[in-house]
Amino acid sequence: MGKSDAEFLKALLATFKVEAREHVRGISAGLIELEGAVEPERRAAVVEVVFREAHSLKGAARAVNLTVIEGLCQSLESVFAAMKRGELDPSRPVLDRLHRAVDGAERLIEEESPKQPESRALASELGRELGRLLAEAVVPAREAIAAPAQVPDRAESARAEAPAAVEPAPRPAKAEAAAPEGKAAPDETVRIPVSRLEHLLLQTEELLTAKLAVAQRAVELHDVTGELSRWKQERSRAQNAARSIKGSRERGGTSGEQERQDIFEFLEWNDAFAASLESRLHALSQAIDRDERTVSRMVDNLLQGTKQALMLPFATLTEIFPKFVRDLSREQGKDIRLRVVGAATEIDRRILQEIKDPLIHLMRNCVDHGIETPEERKRAGKPAQGTITLNISERDRSKVEVLVSDDGAGIDVARVRKSAAKLGILAADASMSDQEVLPLVFESGVSTSPFITDLSGRGLGLAIVQEKTAKLGGSVRIESAPAKGTTFRLLLPLALATSRGLLVRAAGQSFVVPTNGVERVGAAREDEVQTVENRETVLVGGQAVSLVALEAALELEPKRTEAKPPERFPLVLLGTAERRIAFRVDEILGEQEVLVRGLGPQLERVRNVSGAAVLGTGKVVPVLDVSDLMRSAIRAAAAPRREVPEEPAAAERRSILVVEDSITSRTLLKSILETAGYRVRTATDGFEGFVAVREERFDLVVSDVDMPRMNGFELTAKIRADRKLADVPVVLVTALESREDRERGIDVGANAYIVKSSFDQSNLLGVIKRLL
Repeated sequence: MGKSDAEFLKALLATFKVEAREHVRGISAGLIELEGAVEPERRAAVVEVVFREAHSLKGAARAVNLTVIEGLCQSLESVFAAMKRGELDPSRPVLDRLHRAVDGAERLIEEESPKQPESRALASELGRELGRLLAEAVVPAREAIAAPAQVPDRAESARAEAPAAVEPAPRPAKAEAAAPEGKAAPDETVRIPVSRLEHLLLQTEELLTAKLAVAQRAVELHDVTGELSRWKQERSRAQNAARSIKGSRERGGTSGEQERQDIFEFLEWNDAFAASLESRLHALSQAIDRDERTVSRMVDNLLQGTKQALMLPFATLTEIFPKFVRDLSREQGKDIRLRVVGAATEIDRRILQEIKDPLIHLMRNCVDHGIETPEERKRAGKPAQGTITLNISERDRSKVEVLVSDDGAGIDVARVRKSAAKLGILAADASMSDQEVLPLVFESGVSTSPFITDLSGRGLGLAIVQEKTAKLGGSVRIESAPAKGTTFRLLLPLALATSRGLLVRAAGQSFVVPTNGVERVGAAREDEVQTVENRETVLVGGQAVSLVALEAALELEPKRTEAKPPERFPLVLLGTAERRIAFRVDEILGEQEVLVRGLGPQLERVRNVSGAAVLGTGKVVPVLDVSDLMRSAIRAAAAPRREVPEEPAAAERRSILVVEDSITSRTLLKSILETAGYRVRTATDGFEGFVAVREERFDLVVSDVDMPRMNGFELTAKIRADRKLADVPVVLVTALESREDRERGIDVGANAYIVKSSFDQSNLLGVIKRLL
C-alpha cells in the first residue's frame, strides 16, 4: 500500500469513527426509551429507528472492511428485526443484554485495531449471546427467525487462539472523561450549519476591501515619503547656498546672486510644500480613521460569527447522560429516570467541553447520595422510581442556567457539619444556620457519605464542580430540603469572553482584570471606609462589602509617593458565586480588547495570574485570575495593613540580571522584581547574560536553565569560575524538577533552585531577600 493510500485509509477510518459513535448513541437512546412505558405506536417507531441505526452502522463498517463490527451489527439487526415482527418482546432482561452488546460495539469502534484476536473473540461472544437471546424468546415463530450472522470464518482461527471467556465490555458511561492511557485522543469534529459557514465566508470576503484599503494607504504613505525625500534635497541645497553666502561675507566679499536665488526659491517652495503636506496628511489621517473603524467592525463581526459557528446545543453533551444514569442506578440497585429539558439551548463549545465533568459529578451525586432505593422510597410514600431533572435555559441573553435536581432524601446537614468540623473548616460549636452550612459541601474533603467507594466518599466531586464552574466565569448554588430533594443551580456564560479586560494600576504596575468577573467600577472617599471585625469595608450599591487593596492581595510593596492622596480612590468590585469583594486600585485605565496568551509550561501555575495580555502598544501585562484573587483577598483582609516602606535612593537600589529566553516569563520576572524595588536588566540566553554580567556589576542573577547557546548550568559555572564574579548569588528558576537537575544546579554553584511548576512570587522575593 502506497503512502497516499495509507493516509486515505487513515482519514476514512477517522470519518467512520465519528459516524459510528453517532449510530451507537442513537441505538443506546432508543433502548433507554424502550425501557420506559411507551405506547405501542411509539414503541414500533423506536424499534424501527434502532433497526435502521444498526443497519447503517453495519454498512459503514463494511465500507472500511471492519468485518468484526459488521458481524456484530448483523446480529443486532437480526434481534431488532425480530422485535419489528413482534416475535421478541423488549423486556428489561432483553434490553439489558442488548445494552451489553452495544457497549461491546462501542469498545470495538474505539479500539486502535479491532481486527486483533481479542477483539474477534469479544465480537463472537457477543454474537453468540444475541443468538441465544433469539433462541430463548418464548415465541412460537422463533424457529422461523433466521440465525444471526456470525463473524466471518476467518475469525474462527483467531477465536481458537483467544481465551474462551471474555470480560464484559466496559461501560462508556464510566470512561467518558478521558481516553485510555497511552493513546492519543481522537480528533475532535464539530458539525456547523451551512448557513453559518456562508455567513463567515461573506464576512471574510469583506476583509478584501480592508486589504485593498491598506494597500492604498501604503501607496499614499510611500508618496508622502518620496515628497519628504525631495524636501530634504531642496533643504540641503538651500543650506549649502546659505553657508556659501555666510562664508563670502566673512571673507569680506559679496554673496552670489545664484545662491540668494536658490534660498528664495526654496522658501517659496517650502511654504507650498508644507501646505500640501499638511493637507495630504490630514486626508490620510481621516482615511486611516475610517479604515480603523471599518476593520474594527469587520473583525468584531468575524469574531462574533466564529463564536456563533462554535455554538453547540446542550444535546451534544446530554445525550450521554441517560445511559450513564441508567447504568449507575442499576449498579446501585435503584430505579431512576433522567428527564432533560431545554437540550436545544446553544452554548460555546469550549464551555460545553469544560462543564462535562462537573455535570457528571452532579449526576453521580444525585444517584449515589440523593435518590433512595425503591424500598426506602416506598416507605417514605414516594414512587419507587426516582427522577433526576436536567433543565437548561437561557438567562439575560448572556447567561445559561443549568439546574440539576433530584427528588431524593435531600442533604443531611448534620453530617455536613460533622464532616466540616472534623476537617477544621467549621468549629464544632459554631452557631451557623442550615442554609449557611449547606455551601460547605463544596469544600474539598467534606462528604456526607460514611464510606469511601469508587463513586463517592472522598469529598472531591462537588469541590471540582465549584472550581471548574468558577474558572469558566460562572457560579454554582445549592438548595436542599429534607425528604424532598436537592437542586444545584449553575449559572454559566453563554460564551467565553476572554478578549476584553479592565486595565488597572496598582503598586506602580499594570494588570488586566477579565471583565466577566467585574460587577462594577466606582470610587469612594477615605471617610467612607469602615472597619468591621478588624476588616475594612465600604458601601457599594447600598451594601457593605469587604475592601482590599489589590497590591495587598498580590503581596506587592505599595508604591510610595510624595503627592497628596486624592480625596477619592478608585475601586473595582469583583464577584464569584455569592462572594463579592471591592479592590482598591491606584488607577483604572479603562476597558479594552486584549490579546491573552498563556504563560506556557514554564510557568504553569502562578498564583493570582492566569496569563499575559499583549496590549496595543506591545506591552505585556499579567492577566489576573479572579478566583485566585478572591482567595488571596480573604487572606489579605485578615492580615494587618502594612506600612509603606521608605523607597531606597537610586544609588542604594540593588541590581538584578534576569536571564530568560521566554519573552513572557522574562517580562513577568522583570515586572515582579521592579515592583519590589529592584533595578532589573534582562538577557535572552546564557551567552548574552555572561556578557552582561562581565560588563556591568549586578548584585544577583536570576536565570532559566533550558536556553539556547548557553544554558543556566553553564552560565552559573562560568560565573563561579570568574574570580571577579564568583561571589555573585545565582538563583535558577526552571521547569526542570528532577533530582538529577537539582543536584547539578548545586554542583555548578547555584545558591537557590526554584521549580516553575510551584513558582510563587513571594517565594522568589523571599529567596532574593535572604541572599542579598
